[in-house]
Amino acid sequence: VQLQASGGGLVQAGGSLRLSCAAPKRTFSNNAVGWFRQGPQKDREFVASISWRGENTLYADSVKGRFAISRDNAKNTVYLQMNNLKPEDTSVYYCASARRPYSGSSSLDYNYWGQGTQVTVSS
Repeated sequence: VQLQASGGGLVQAGGSLRLSCAAPKRTFSNNAVGWFRQGPQKDREFVASISWRGENTLYADSVKGRFAISRDNAKNTVYLQMNNLKPEDTSVYYCASARRPYSGSSSLDYNYWGQGTQVTVSS
């Protein structure tokens, strides 16, 4: 059930990164997937989620219009395209899988979590 997030790094403000989250098919199959982040000395917060077939997406207000979540079920991978990054986006980003096709913004809805990938945005 291990999820593996990758794609983080150091980028200047205004730049872009694409995060990937890969997992075994049984972890993603029929399940929604979400991205969360946790900045220094901050609580974990919701970023975006996508339903099993990709027809429903949900975003935090802070990233709406800048981030885009997508998935390729044939590759068992979920992506988070992050554009126009800001210093306040600096966080460790985690992907998580729910046990149902649709899920929301609560971390309690997600059962399986990856180890996270660091994103640092310099000003």
